[in-house]
Amino acid sequence: MKLTRKEFERVVISALKDLPHSIKTRMENVDLVIEDQASSDLLEEMEIESPLQLLGLYQGIPIHQRGFYYGNVLPDKITLFQHPIESVCKTKAEIEEKVREVVIHEVGHYFGLDEERLAELESQEEE
Repeated sequence: MKLTRKEFERVVISALKDLPHSIKTRMENVDLVIEDQASSDLLEEMEIESPLQLLGLYQGIPIHQRGFYYGNVLPDKITLFQHPIESVCKTKAEIEEKVREVVIHEVGHYFGLDEERLAELESQEEE
């Protein structure tokens, strides 16, 4: 399933709007961007073979690690990779759900959760 960039952006905006108010109000100095897929340099750096394996990425300093010195810095960045997300989905509804999952996952990294803890939370949600 493929969406236009505009359609995909609307799905992402909807996923952000659906985040709980308590989370949205605590997020600061973070941008969310959409790219077609990860660059070969990024994939090499992360030791990922296929660009279709990386659906999203958080880059920055998690909020719990920011000290008094934190200020006048570029925003953290959450990137969603459109083509890899679409490649694992067959319908628009599946894309909407996958985008929601990826947004929540990457926002979790912003709040300092590691992959292991996120996997635990995601498996609890599936039950």
